[in-house]
Amino acid sequence: MKEKKSNARKLIVDTLTEKAAIKQKVYQNTVETLNTFKEILQETVNDLNTGIKISKNPINLEYKDRGAFEAEIKIAGDLLIFNMHTNIFEFDKGHGVWKTPYVQNNVMASYCGIINVYNFLADSFKYERMDDLGYLIARIFINKDKHYFVEGKRQLGFLYNDFANAIIEREHIKNIVDSAILYSLDFDLLVPPYENVSITSVAQMKEKINKSKIQTGKRLGFKFYADGDTV
Repeated sequence: MKEKKSNARKLIVDTLTEKAAIKQKVYQNTVETLNTFKEILQETVNDLNTGIKISKNPINLEYKDRGAFEAEIKIAGDLLIFNMHTNIFEFDKGHGVWKTPYVQNNVMASYCGIINVYNFLADSFKYERMDDLGYLIARIFINKDKHYFVEGKRQLGFLYNDFANAIIEREHIKNIVDSAILYSLDFDLLVPPYENVSITSVAQMKEKINKSKIQTGKRLGFKFYADGDTV
């Protein structure tokens, strides 16, 4: 009994040690990737501002570092927020990554960090409209080997999905940033269904007038898939 207990404890220690080391490596890779995203976001804003200055109607793009795990870029009326989750995740057994020989032969490769990309209206933050809606347009998964893939809308979901072979590099990150910007610019604000906004109370209207808090979102009243795409 004592030997059995000792073996169980050793297995626990070995498992914890191995998983902790893997997760720490994944975390470091994800932080490094986010930092590269920050560099490229700033470079992209500078490049686009230079190009836009020669147009008749200049639009100023802005970059903001929001701390260790987040950055944003403002593009006209849109805000793209790149946010790193501080935890490490494993995919459920029904996910497609488990069908790849890469993961089947290397189970620890399934542990990933995540960088989420959200699209908000810039006015939602400017006027502190707390009820406004934002949309997750992409999430980037990075593992211990710096292999990556992207789940997302349109080109974000199918151009960057070679998890077994693709290693995250600056050029890939540039392409992801460009794709996210193009998608957000093409993801237009729609008028909400009349039934959703036809009734309001005096208190709600006063609050809306005083604080500009009429709920707004690019697809307010519609499901996330209303633009015809699938994630």
